[in-house]
Amino acid sequence: MLEERASGILLHPTSLPGSYGIGELGSEAYHFVDFLVAAKQKLWQVLPLGPTGYGDSPYASTSSFAGNPLLISIERLIQEGLLSTVEVDQFRPDFGEKAVDFGAVYEWKMPLLRKAAVAFRARIDRNRMNAYHRFCETQAYWLDDYALYMAIKSVFDRRAQEEHAPNSVWCVYWDRDIATRTPAAMAAWKERLLNDIEIFKTWQYFFFEHWLSLKDYANERGIEIIGDLPIYVALDSADVWAEPTAFRLDEKGQPVFVAGVPPDYFSETGQRWGNPVYDWEQMKRDQFSWWIRRFRGTQNLVDIIRVDHFRGFEAGWSIPSSEPTAVKGEWVKAPGMALFQEIRNQLGDVPIVAEDLGLITPEVEHLRDANQFPGMRVLQFAFDSGPGPKNHFLPHNFIPYSVVYTGTHDNDTTVGWYATRDEKQRTFLTHYLGNSPGQVAWDLIRMAMSSVSAWSIVPMQDVLSLGAEARMNRPSAAYGNWSWRMAPHYYHNQTAERLAELVVLFDRV
Repeated sequence: MLEERASGILLHPTSLPGSYGIGELGSEAYHFVDFLVAAKQKLWQVLPLGPTGYGDSPYASTSSFAGNPLLISIERLIQEGLLSTVEVDQFRPDFGEKAVDFGAVYEWKMPLLRKAAVAFRARIDRNRMNAYHRFCETQAYWLDDYALYMAIKSVFDRRAQEEHAPNSVWCVYWDRDIATRTPAAMAAWKERLLNDIEIFKTWQYFFFEHWLSLKDYANERGIEIIGDLPIYVALDSADVWAEPTAFRLDEKGQPVFVAGVPPDYFSETGQRWGNPVYDWEQMKRDQFSWWIRRFRGTQNLVDIIRVDHFRGFEAGWSIPSSEPTAVKGEWVKAPGMALFQEIRNQLGDVPIVAEDLGLITPEVEHLRDANQFPGMRVLQFAFDSGPGPKNHFLPHNFIPYSVVYTGTHDNDTTVGWYATRDEKQRTFLTHYLGNSPGQVAWDLIRMAMSSVSAWSIVPMQDVLSLGAEARMNRPSAAYGNWSWRMAPHYYHNQTAERLAELVVLFDRV
């Protein structure tokens, strides 16, 4: 891995422009791939592709394996005759171009997707039906539980999603017998919800078909997809419901401890994510079978896996579920070395980038290096208060076997970040650049491209020199994130040419 120098763009598909309120896997996604090719990029990094849950976060998905139905291309469904333009346009809201209104998109789009799924099953020809059945068979290891879980959630008014409080869980609202998966209840609910279960499966068939077609288009043009695998799963998820013994839950299905991070760069009280923590001893006893399935499923969707919160595989910050903040947690060891060895034994050498940010100890570095995973360098961190010239994130301290970013999805845009720096930090950046910043986002893009890091990844917001209004996520804020979208006019030959010139100049072709 990282045999050749390359560069790429970080952009989640929901941020693509389009007419339907949210980025989709239709023509705009293909245009974006064409833009990457024109800009001589080799990498497209996305966030987790699963269905979003609490706070619209892709890191709080209702499944570690499923795709987000909101990404399904309305355009393609029209082309396939599963929807008409009249149906689509009749009640379409006047969606804004700059942000996703997830609630409005959901209320408008999901009924259309249901119509398309019904039409698909009514009009399907033999070849398509065979393809659909093959999909259901090959993905049954997660799809059956996911489709049933989502169908049951619909019966209970999606309460686990809509009324999710920090310590709540689906079993508070569900009938006890199905919350605990008794055989009789499972059989009864499957029979009762047969049609809805098929709808949810059909949506997944649409998503996988649309996404894998787009991935093939990118791969054929020399673009590899970097996907994101969050270390934790949401409490409101088919994962926790289907395999509760893999998590530290009490007899009522409530988490005993939840995940997060201690006070850090982003928050003085830390981050209390609320995800249930793993029962690592139980996972070790069955040779990490759930993790093997999860990595295999992610490999099916992307070319390279960025493992989010990598340090959690060495030790995770475990917070008593009764605590309102992350301050009173403790580090709990995790069997990362044994896990990655088992992944290697069963799946071979999986291409992995380690998100080694935060409080990184020598033990975390050893876990990363022993498995030969490249780590990350973030240029914004280089010029915040720190140890000056010895700062780990300054380019003269990089190693080639690493991936450099101007910023990540958790950072402000570079323009927004620079606007809030104090005089000392700005002076340090000026001295390091050798001149006062001009277009500061492009100054950092050039710095990333010129560094010895084998791969350089730049958020699309920095390519467009956008300010804080385009920030994707504020880690300390529960709401108002993940909604940024590109304007339709972002495609400029000059932008592609400018990136391409840096690619050639710094040997990232």
